[in-house]
Amino acid sequence: MSTQLDLGGITLDVVRKDIKNVHLSVHPPVGKVRLSAPRRMSLDTIRLFAISKLGWIRQQQKTLRAQERDSPHEYLDRESHHVWGRRYLLQLVEEDAAPSVQLHHAKLVLRVRPGSDEATRAATMANWYRQLLKAAIPPLIAAWSPRLNVTVQGFYVQQMKTRWGSCNPAAGTIRLNTELAKKPRECLEYIVVHEMVHLLDPTHGPRFVALMDRFLSAWQDTRNLLNRLPARHEKWRY
Repeated sequence: MSTQLDLGGITLDVVRKDIKNVHLSVHPPVGKVRLSAPRRMSLDTIRLFAISKLGWIRQQQKTLRAQERDSPHEYLDRESHHVWGRRYLLQLVEEDAAPSVQLHHAKLVLRVRPGSDEATRAATMANWYRQLLKAAIPPLIAAWSPRLNVTVQGFYVQQMKTRWGSCNPAAGTIRLNTELAKKPRECLEYIVVHEMVHLLDPTHGPRFVALMDRFLSAWQDTRNLLNRLPARHEKWRY
C-alpha cells in the first residue's frame, strides 16, 4: 500500500516494503518520484530523508523533462531508426514471405507481407530488437560474472516503461529494457553491470556506488550519455 507526501510542490509515492534501506527513484518522462522504505520506518523519518534529497530530486526531474523524445514511428520508407546508437533509414519491402528485419549498410530493411498494418510492422521490429539483445547479453554476463564473483540465474528482455533494467537479488535474475538495443553498446554493458552489482548490494547507497566505481570507473559518464539520448515516444503510465 502506498502513501503520498507533498514536499514543496513535489509529490512522492511512498511504498513500505520488507527492505533494510530507503530507495529513492525519479522516473521518466515527467519525473514521478517514488520512495521505498522499510515497513517499520516512521513517516516523519521518511519525510526528513526526502527533504534532504530535494535538491537531487529537482535536478533529476529537470534532466528528464528536458530529454529529447523519439518521433512516433509509422514504419514507412526513409523513417529514421537506431540500432546500437547508429541511425538507419528504414526500407519497407512487401513480399509474400515471413516477416524479417535486416541491416544493409545504412539501411534497415523491414520485410512484411503485402497489406500488413502498422501494428504488424511494429511487432516485427520489436521482436527483432528483442532478439538482438538476447544475443548480446549472455557474453556480457559471462565476462562480468567472474569479475564481480556473482552468478546470474537468468535474464529477461522486455519492454519497460520506466526503467532501463531491474534486478531480483533473491532469485538472482535481471531484466533489461528492449530499448537498449537502440543505444550504444556501452550503455547496454553499463546497465548489465549495474543490475549485476545489485546482486551484491540491492540499494543505491555508498557501497553500491563504491562497487560501480571499482569495477566500471566510467559508469557515471555512460549513465549521463544514456540519459541524454532520445527516449521512446509513448504515453507513459504509472
